[in-house]
Amino acid sequence: MSEQREAGPVRTTCPYCGVGCGVRAAGGPEGAAVQGDRRHPANAGRLCSKGAALADTLDDRGRLLRPVVAGQETDWDTALDAVADGLRTVIDRHGPEAVALYCSGQLLTEDYYVANKLVKGYLGTANIDTNSRLCMASAVAGHKRAFGADAVPGAYADAEEADLVVLAGSNAAWTHPVWFQRLQAARKANPAMQVVVIDPRRTATCELADRHLALAPGTDAVLWNGLLVHPAESDAFEADFLRGHTGGVEEALRAARASAPSISAVAEACGLSAAEVAAFYAAFAANERTVTAFSQGVNQSERGTDQVSAILNVHLATGRIGRPGAGPFSLTGQPNAMGGREVGGLANQLAAHMELTPDAVDRLARFWETEAVADEPGPKAVELFDRIAEGRIKAVWIMATNPAVSLPDADRVRAALGDCELVVVSDCVARTDTTATADILLPAAAWGEKDGTVTNSERCISRQRPFRAPPGEARPDWWIMSRVARRLGFGRGFPYESPAAVFREHAALSGFENHGARPFDISALAGLSDAEYDALEPVQWPVNAANPRGTARLFSDGVFATADGRARLVPVEAERPAGAGSDGSLVLNTGRVRDQWHTMTRTGDVARLSEHSPEPYAALHPEDAAALGLADGALARLANDRGEVLARVRVDVGQRPGSVFVPFHWSGPFAARGRVDALVAPRLDAVSGQPASKHATVLPEPFAAAWEGLLLSRRPVELDGVPYWAAARRIACWDYRLAGGEAPADWAAWRRERLGAQGDWLELRDPGAGRYRAACLVDGRLEAVLFAGPGAQAADRAWLSGLFEQAWLDPGQRNALLAGRLEEGAGTGPAVCACFGVDAAQIREAVCSGAVDAEAVGERLGAGTNCGSCLAEVRELVRTSLAEETA
Repeated sequence: MSEQREAGPVRTTCPYCGVGCGVRAAGGPEGAAVQGDRRHPANAGRLCSKGAALADTLDDRGRLLRPVVAGQETDWDTALDAVADGLRTVIDRHGPEAVALYCSGQLLTEDYYVANKLVKGYLGTANIDTNSRLCMASAVAGHKRAFGADAVPGAYADAEEADLVVLAGSNAAWTHPVWFQRLQAARKANPAMQVVVIDPRRTATCELADRHLALAPGTDAVLWNGLLVHPAESDAFEADFLRGHTGGVEEALRAARASAPSISAVAEACGLSAAEVAAFYAAFAANERTVTAFSQGVNQSERGTDQVSAILNVHLATGRIGRPGAGPFSLTGQPNAMGGREVGGLANQLAAHMELTPDAVDRLARFWETEAVADEPGPKAVELFDRIAEGRIKAVWIMATNPAVSLPDADRVRAALGDCELVVVSDCVARTDTTATADILLPAAAWGEKDGTVTNSERCISRQRPFRAPPGEARPDWWIMSRVARRLGFGRGFPYESPAAVFREHAALSGFENHGARPFDISALAGLSDAEYDALEPVQWPVNAANPRGTARLFSDGVFATADGRARLVPVEAERPAGAGSDGSLVLNTGRVRDQWHTMTRTGDVARLSEHSPEPYAALHPEDAAALGLADGALARLANDRGEVLARVRVDVGQRPGSVFVPFHWSGPFAARGRVDALVAPRLDAVSGQPASKHATVLPEPFAAAWEGLLLSRRPVELDGVPYWAAARRIACWDYRLAGGEAPADWAAWRRERLGAQGDWLELRDPGAGRYRAACLVDGRLEAVLFAGPGAQAADRAWLSGLFEQAWLDPGQRNALLAGRLEEGAGTGPAVCACFGVDAAQIREAVCSGAVDAEAVGERLGAGTNCGSCLAEVRELVRTSLAEETA
């Protein structure tokens, strides 16, 4: 294990998205300080709102601090023995196919390597998969079909050097904000650069776009097939490149012409105008330096691999690959999704990017000195949990992820885990929907404590270094798994005492009998000493004898990782998925919000990250909202035959009619019924196994709430039985939004049951109107506030939560509190900029004081000058404020 470092600063890596930003962090007993690392090539010092708030995630609230077996805290020896004995019992009775691991892009590469070696190399099964299957598997499959390997060809700098950047299925302004900042800066430096966004909904990313193609969901392949046909008919193909470096051109063209025979046919299928399609095709044909950055809107589909292939086909046909400023680029969702794939974290691959072939199995067996290497693919993520539900897998070890929320058909997943014979969960957080199903809980080290490496979207390996000691009994994941492996009798294969030892073995394997056949090769790093490993600078693979300092771009020589060295164009038969139903049902599109991460286990407890989107919401086009009787700000029930979600309605002209957008972040600890993946059917891409998280069908309807309430409490509150509640963290309290179908007969009894009777209670009752207000003070300090009654409770939550930060409330504040009226000048407004804590009222005031654009607001308040993900909102507030002034 790593020892605690000096107080800092330590150069490490951000644990959020796949951009892989460098961070300088210093920690001590009094807290931590985090800032961007100007020396890191991914971000050059920039951080997004989540990265800037990393220091706020480092306290021990909610941490899992000791091992737990059968509900009782215990010591490590007892817990590790219980895991090993449980796995051995299942294997002895049912064989290794009854055991599985489910991992995460939150693991470091060293953790992942040990997990894969244990399962595929020593247990002898390929029953290991990862939540990267949910976001990147189609990109992986597309790359392998085209290039012969899971290899992203380009680098971040390509987008900065391009003349045309196409963002397909990506809201990069919110999901990859630092990379998006780099794009914004490049656009400013090169006004001739064009940006096209392909997305069914208008997002913050569209603020940068010259053209937004709001295509019908699931029609991406038709659009790109048409683009393959168009260069062919306009002589824009790169004939020499096609002849010398590719295969399958004619077959791909025939398939493309079948689904996209003309621009008008493409326009009709995609729900666009012919002029929009023609203009996009013309821009692509005219700009050789073109980068296409694609993400979940492309990947998360039943035809995700084909959609990726359609994009790759166009870049291969036009020779726009392996060159500065040109290439397809997969924007990875998690910080180490790529590192996990490098070591074989997916069920259908072996370590070091080797396939499950007899030669590779033999090679790996000799390297690992084991005869048990798995020789058949295991079940992919959704299939793995299907086998748990069917009783075929009887023991599962889940690491650093929350599948009871994030997998499709999430209610079935949760039920399957509840019935499973043995569920082991390694996590740093004590309370999640998944830890609630565990028989054994193992406290894992978290960011700030972990020591190892991660690989970002541009193949850049970076060190993640610890700067604080793990709290309680938390341990690194590689350490936990190595100790279990030894107890299972595999000690010779798991002698590791440091992450550096694991990394050296991983690097040596990448070059073992490689001879240039596999692009992933970091064998030049296999001889690093512990000190050299600790000092490792960011480097893009391959890093080998031929490229000892790394490699910015792959395939620049036109040689690919296929048997004959040629890339393959793949025939894509485009099919449009079903759209909205005649019964008012809409196509459900899931995705991220700006300031939260995954299922909120890391970010949900951070006040400044909770203010922008404090509760689950459903965004609908005004036409759909009106047809369904849904008003902006009201509550809606979204349901299908799998479950239901309750969410706040947002009427949004940027939504495409016939669709509804719901973020996937809210889990059991943060909302009563916010787990939107419970509504998503487990429909999978036939090649990649990635689920279609963008195409479920739901029927929204008004939620008939007889009462709504707001509850602010210094301590968390249990709200079992309340039909709708959502929790958001404030600086000194928790902020709950509540609603129910029938009002309690006695509100005072209701609040005593949930908040207790301690303290001095102030109450205001209006039985005729059905309204109730109460506040609790202890020694003059505010402890809790409850407002309830028919309809939404009008109150400034920022003002109310600010009262909790005060040591004592004066009589005027007490009167204003129960009256529900702000003190003069106390009003704020919705949060806009999380980085600098700027709200809407401050921006409006800046406009009134002479700020005429977003840049001027930034100069005065800082809003939009850090990660930039709030710029679209800042600009809109400036526009509306100026319009109000001149009205």
